Amino acid sequence: MICWERAIAFTLLALSCLIVDESLRPVTYATKLPSEVLDFKGDSGNNASCNTNFRGQRWAILIAGSNGYQTYRYQADVCHAYQILKKVGLKDENIIAFMYDDIASDEDNFRPGVIINKPIGDDVYKGVPKDYTGKHVNVNNFYAVILGNKSALTGGSGKVVDSGPNDHIFIYYTDHGGPGVLVMPTGEYAYANDLNNVLKKKHAAKAYKSMVFYLESCESGSIFEGLLPDNFDIYATTASNSTEDSFATYCPDEPRAPEGAGQEAFRTEETFPFEITYIEQKSGAPFDTVLGTLDDLNLHKKNN
Repeated sequence: MICWERAIAFTLLALSCLIVDESLRPVTYATKLPSEVLDFKGDSGNNASCNTNFRGQRWAILIAGSNGYQTYRYQADVCHAYQILKKVGLKDENIIAFMYDDIASDEDNFRPGVIINKPIGDDVYKGVPKDYTGKHVNVNNFYAVILGNKSALTGGSGKVVDSGPNDHIFIYYTDHGGPGVLVMPTGEYAYANDLNNVLKKKHAAKAYKSMVFYLESCESGSIFEGLLPDNFDIYATTASNSTEDSFATYCPDEPRAPEGAGQEAFRTEETFPFEITYIEQKSGAPFDTVLGTLDDLNLHKKNN
Protein backbone atom coordinates (compact mmCIF):
# COMPACT_ATOMS: atom_id res chain seq x y z
CA MET A 1 0.00 0.00 0.00
CA ILE A 2 1.37 3.42 -0.97
CA CYS A 3 0.78 6.04 1.71
CA TRP A 4 0.95 8.94 -0.78
CA GLU A 5 -0.86 11.39 1.46
CA ARG A 6 1.83 11.39 4.12
CA ALA A 7 3.89 14.40 3.08
CA ILE A 8 2.05 17.53 4.05
CA ALA A 9 1.00 15.95 7.31
CA PHE A 10 4.62 15.51 8.31
CA THR A 11 5.38 19.00 7.25
CA LEU A 12 2.90 21.21 8.99
CA LEU A 13 2.87 18.88 10.95
CA ALA A 14 0.41 16.10 11.42
CA LEU A 15 2.47 13.15 10.25
CA SER A 16 -0.57 11.28 8.94
CA CYS A 17 -2.04 10.64 5.50
CA LEU A 18 -3.77 13.22 3.30
CA ILE A 19 -4.35 14.02 -0.35
CA VAL A 20 -3.06 17.34 -1.67
CA ASP A 21 -5.14 19.24 -4.22
CA GLU A 22 -2.75 20.04 -7.08
CA SER A 23 -4.46 23.40 -7.66
CA LEU A 24 -3.42 24.48 -4.17
CA ARG A 25 0.18 23.27 -4.25
CA PRO A 26 2.62 26.00 -3.14
CA VAL A 27 5.98 26.82 -4.66
CA THR A 28 8.11 23.69 -4.47
CA TYR A 29 11.64 22.68 -5.35
CA ALA A 30 13.03 19.23 -6.14
CA THR A 31 11.54 16.85 -8.62
CA LYS A 32 9.76 14.54 -6.21
CA LEU A 33 6.35 14.97 -4.70
CA PRO A 34 6.29 14.86 -0.92
CA SER A 35 4.52 11.53 -1.09
CA GLU A 36 7.43 10.11 -3.04
CA VAL A 37 9.95 11.46 -0.55
CA LEU A 38 8.55 10.40 2.80
CA ASP A 39 8.18 6.85 4.01
CA PHE A 40 5.97 6.94 7.05
CA LYS A 41 2.68 8.03 8.51
CA GLY A 42 1.70 9.24 11.94
CA ASP A 43 1.20 6.82 14.76
CA SER A 44 1.85 6.71 18.45
CA GLY A 45 5.56 6.05 18.09
CA ASN A 46 8.61 7.46 16.39
CA ASN A 47 9.03 4.50 14.06
CA ALA A 48 5.55 4.16 12.58
CA SER A 49 5.33 3.66 8.85
CA CYS A 50 3.18 2.82 5.86
CA ASN A 51 5.97 0.39 5.06
CA THR A 52 6.44 -2.64 7.28
CA ASN A 53 10.16 -2.49 6.45
CA PHE A 54 10.46 1.02 7.89
CA ARG A 55 13.48 1.69 10.07
CA GLY A 56 14.77 4.88 11.58
CA GLN A 57 13.43 7.86 13.47
CA ARG A 58 11.55 11.07 12.77
CA TRP A 59 13.15 14.40 13.65
CA ALA A 60 11.88 17.98 13.62
CA ILE A 61 13.58 21.36 13.84
CA LEU A 62 11.27 24.31 14.52
CA ILE A 63 12.72 27.81 14.32
CA ALA A 64 11.34 31.33 14.65
CA GLY A 65 13.84 33.86 13.38
CA SER A 66 12.96 37.01 15.32
CA ASN A 67 12.11 38.38 18.74
CA GLY A 68 9.76 40.97 20.19
CA TYR A 69 6.01 41.13 20.68
CA GLN A 70 5.55 42.89 17.36
CA THR A 71 6.46 39.62 15.65
CA TYR A 72 4.38 37.46 18.02
CA ARG A 73 3.07 35.26 15.22
CA TYR A 74 6.36 33.55 14.40
CA GLN A 75 7.03 32.15 17.85
CA ALA A 76 3.33 31.33 18.16
CA ASP A 77 3.50 29.22 15.01
CA VAL A 78 6.56 27.35 16.26
CA CYS A 79 4.68 26.59 19.49
CA HIS A 80 1.64 25.39 17.53
CA ALA A 81 3.84 23.22 15.34
CA TYR A 82 5.31 21.62 18.46
CA GLN A 83 1.87 20.82 19.87
CA ILE A 84 0.81 19.06 16.67
CA LEU A 85 4.02 17.05 16.52
CA LYS A 86 3.51 15.94 20.11
CA LYS A 87 -0.10 15.04 19.41
CA VAL A 88 0.92 12.68 16.64
CA GLY A 89 3.60 10.92 18.65
CA LEU A 90 6.99 12.58 18.30
CA LYS A 91 9.06 12.64 21.46
CA ASP A 92 10.69 15.75 22.88
CA GLU A 93 14.08 14.19 22.33
CA ASN A 94 13.41 14.31 18.59
CA ILE A 95 11.91 17.82 18.46
CA ILE A 96 14.35 20.72 18.58
CA ALA A 97 12.86 24.17 19.11
CA PHE A 98 14.48 27.52 18.42
CA MET A 99 12.56 30.53 19.74
CA TYR A 100 13.71 33.69 21.47
CA ASP A 101 11.13 33.06 24.22
CA ASP A 102 10.28 36.65 25.07
CA ILE A 103 6.62 37.04 24.15
CA ALA A 104 4.84 34.94 26.81
CA SER A 105 6.25 37.23 29.50
CA ASP A 106 6.05 40.46 27.50
CA GLU A 107 4.25 43.28 29.31
CA ASP A 108 1.98 43.71 26.28
CA ASN A 109 0.81 40.10 26.37
CA PHE A 110 -2.88 40.21 27.25
CA ARG A 111 -2.64 36.61 28.57
CA PRO A 112 0.58 36.56 30.62
CA GLY A 113 2.46 33.29 30.33
CA VAL A 114 0.27 32.12 27.45
CA ILE A 115 0.83 32.07 23.68
CA ILE A 116 -1.99 31.51 21.20
CA ASN A 117 -2.03 31.25 17.43
CA LYS A 118 -5.71 31.79 16.69
CA PRO A 119 -8.36 34.12 18.12
CA ILE A 120 -9.30 33.23 21.68
CA GLY A 121 -7.17 30.12 21.21
CA ASP A 122 -5.78 27.61 23.65
CA ASP A 123 -2.29 27.96 25.07
CA VAL A 124 0.25 26.50 22.64
CA TYR A 125 3.24 27.56 24.75
CA LYS A 126 2.83 24.97 27.49
CA GLY A 127 5.42 22.22 27.30
CA VAL A 128 7.42 23.62 24.39
CA PRO A 129 11.07 22.63 24.93
CA LYS A 130 13.35 25.61 25.38
CA ASP A 131 16.25 24.11 23.49
CA TYR A 132 17.69 27.28 22.01
CA THR A 133 16.43 30.61 23.31
CA GLY A 134 17.64 34.21 23.45
CA LYS A 135 21.11 34.72 22.01
CA HIS A 136 21.37 30.99 21.33
CA VAL A 137 18.85 31.31 18.48
CA ASN A 138 21.51 31.94 15.88
CA VAL A 139 22.61 30.64 12.53
CA ASN A 140 25.64 28.81 13.92
CA ASN A 141 23.50 26.72 16.24
CA PHE A 142 20.87 26.19 13.54
CA TYR A 143 23.43 24.69 11.18
CA ALA A 144 25.10 22.69 13.94
CA VAL A 145 21.75 21.16 14.92
CA ILE A 146 20.98 20.18 11.32
CA LEU A 147 24.39 18.56 10.93
CA GLY A 148 24.30 16.85 14.32
CA ASN A 149 27.51 18.65 15.28
CA LYS A 150 27.42 19.07 19.06
CA SER A 151 30.96 20.43 19.20
CA ALA A 152 29.93 23.46 17.13
CA LEU A 153 27.12 24.49 19.48
CA THR A 154 27.29 27.58 21.65
CA GLY A 155 24.84 27.27 24.53
CA GLY A 156 21.40 25.76 24.44
CA SER A 157 20.22 22.29 25.40
CA GLY A 158 22.79 20.49 23.27
CA LYS A 159 20.12 18.62 21.31
CA VAL A 160 20.97 18.01 17.66
CA VAL A 161 19.57 15.93 14.82
CA ASP A 162 21.64 12.83 15.46
CA SER A 163 20.15 11.08 12.47
CA GLY A 164 21.11 8.12 10.35
CA PRO A 165 20.48 6.92 6.80
CA ASN A 166 16.98 5.63 7.56
CA ASP A 167 15.70 8.73 9.33
CA HIS A 168 13.23 11.39 8.22
CA ILE A 169 13.78 15.07 9.01
CA PHE A 170 11.35 17.98 9.03
CA ILE A 171 12.59 21.59 9.22
CA TYR A 172 10.20 24.50 9.70
CA TYR A 173 11.53 28.06 9.53
CA THR A 174 9.12 30.96 9.96
CA ASP A 175 10.00 34.65 9.99
CA HIS A 176 11.22 37.55 7.88
CA GLY A 177 13.40 37.13 4.83
CA GLY A 178 14.53 38.71 1.60
CA PRO A 179 16.23 37.68 -1.63
CA GLY A 180 18.64 34.92 -0.61
CA VAL A 181 18.48 35.64 3.12
CA LEU A 182 16.61 34.59 6.27
CA VAL A 183 16.53 36.70 9.42
CA MET A 184 17.87 35.55 12.78
CA PRO A 185 17.20 37.35 16.07
CA THR A 186 20.89 37.48 16.99
CA GLY A 187 24.15 37.39 15.05
CA GLU A 188 24.48 36.78 11.34
CA TYR A 189 21.58 36.03 9.03
CA ALA A 190 21.16 32.72 7.23
CA TYR A 191 22.10 32.99 3.55
CA ALA A 192 20.83 30.77 0.78
CA ASN A 193 24.20 29.45 -0.35
CA ASP A 194 25.28 28.63 3.19
CA LEU A 195 22.03 26.87 4.05
CA ASN A 196 22.10 24.78 0.89
CA ASN A 197 25.72 23.86 1.56
CA VAL A 198 24.66 22.60 5.00
CA LEU A 199 21.95 20.48 3.38
CA LYS A 200 24.52 19.13 0.93
CA LYS A 201 26.78 18.16 3.83
CA LYS A 202 23.90 16.38 5.51
CA HIS A 203 23.23 14.48 2.29
CA ALA A 204 26.90 13.61 1.81
CA ALA A 205 26.98 12.20 5.34
CA LYS A 206 24.08 9.87 4.42
CA ALA A 207 22.34 11.18 7.53
CA TYR A 208 18.73 11.00 6.37
CA LYS A 209 16.42 9.05 4.11
CA SER A 210 14.10 11.95 3.36
CA MET A 211 13.77 15.56 4.37
CA VAL A 212 10.95 18.10 4.21
CA PHE A 213 11.74 21.80 4.55
CA TYR A 214 8.91 24.27 5.06
CA LEU A 215 10.03 27.85 4.69
CA GLU A 216 7.87 30.87 5.51
CA SER A 217 9.28 34.27 4.67
CA CYS A 218 9.06 36.94 2.03
CA GLU A 219 11.00 36.01 -1.13
CA SER A 220 11.44 32.55 0.38
CA GLY A 221 11.60 30.91 -3.03
CA SER A 222 15.01 32.52 -3.51
CA ILE A 223 16.47 30.30 -0.80
CA PHE A 224 16.15 27.15 -2.90
CA GLU A 225 15.58 28.23 -6.49
CA GLY A 226 18.51 27.04 -8.61
CA LEU A 227 20.43 25.99 -5.50
CA LEU A 228 18.81 22.84 -4.11
CA PRO A 229 19.78 19.71 -6.08
CA ASP A 230 16.81 17.70 -7.28
CA ASN A 231 18.26 14.31 -6.38
CA PHE A 232 18.76 14.79 -2.63
CA ASP A 233 15.39 13.42 -1.45
CA ILE A 234 14.56 16.84 -0.06
CA TYR A 235 11.09 18.28 -0.56
CA ALA A 236 11.27 22.04 -0.04
CA THR A 237 8.20 24.22 -0.19
CA THR A 238 8.02 27.97 0.31
CA ALA A 239 5.33 30.51 1.13
CA SER A 240 6.28 32.80 -1.76
CA ASN A 241 8.39 32.77 -4.86
CA SER A 242 11.75 34.48 -5.18
CA THR A 243 10.34 37.95 -5.88
CA GLU A 244 7.15 38.31 -3.85
CA ASP A 245 6.10 38.98 -0.29
CA SER A 246 4.26 36.46 1.83
CA PHE A 247 1.29 37.44 3.96
CA ALA A 248 0.24 36.95 7.56
CA THR A 249 -3.53 36.70 7.84
CA TYR A 250 -6.08 34.48 9.50
CA CYS A 251 -9.87 34.23 9.92
CA PRO A 252 -10.85 37.83 9.06
CA ASP A 253 -14.54 37.13 9.72
CA GLU A 254 -14.03 35.54 13.12
CA PRO A 255 -14.39 37.50 16.37
CA ARG A 256 -11.26 39.46 17.02
CA ALA A 257 -8.99 38.82 19.97
CA PRO A 258 -9.80 40.58 23.25
CA GLU A 259 -9.19 44.27 23.70
CA GLY A 260 -5.49 44.94 24.04
CA ALA A 261 -4.36 41.77 22.31
CA GLY A 262 -3.23 43.58 19.18
CA GLN A 263 -3.11 42.23 15.65
CA GLU A 264 -0.11 40.03 16.35
CA ALA A 265 -2.06 37.92 18.81
CA PHE A 266 -4.04 36.22 16.10
CA ARG A 267 -2.29 36.78 12.81
CA THR A 268 -0.62 33.61 11.66
CA GLU A 269 2.24 32.80 9.35
CA GLU A 270 1.30 29.11 9.25
CA THR A 271 2.62 29.08 5.71
CA PHE A 272 -0.14 28.05 3.30
CA PRO A 273 -3.93 28.36 3.38
CA PHE A 274 -4.68 24.79 2.34
CA GLU A 275 -2.39 23.55 5.07
CA ILE A 276 -4.00 25.80 7.64
CA THR A 277 -7.27 24.11 6.72
CA TYR A 278 -5.72 20.68 7.11
CA ILE A 279 -4.06 21.53 10.39
CA GLU A 280 -7.28 22.98 11.80
CA GLN A 281 -9.08 19.79 10.85
CA LYS A 282 -6.46 17.60 12.47
CA SER A 283 -6.41 19.80 15.57
CA GLY A 284 -10.17 19.48 15.99
CA ALA A 285 -10.63 23.22 15.50
CA PRO A 286 -13.01 25.05 13.16
CA PHE A 287 -11.64 25.36 9.67
CA ASP A 288 -14.53 26.63 7.55
CA THR A 289 -13.55 30.27 8.14
CA VAL A 290 -9.91 29.87 7.20
CA LEU A 291 -8.82 31.90 4.18
CA GLY A 292 -9.34 29.72 1.16
CA THR A 293 -6.56 29.19 -1.37
CA LEU A 294 -3.34 30.63 -2.68
CA ASP A 295 -5.45 32.32 -5.34
CA ASP A 296 -7.26 34.22 -2.59
CA LEU A 297 -3.94 35.54 -1.31
CA ASN A 298 -2.80 36.49 -4.79
CA LEU A 299 -6.05 38.36 -5.37
CA HIS A 300 -5.64 40.11 -2.04
CA LYS A 301 -2.13 41.15 -2.99
CA LYS A 302 -3.21 42.52 -6.37
CA ASN A 303 -6.00 44.53 -4.78
CA ASN A 304 -3.82 45.99 -2.06
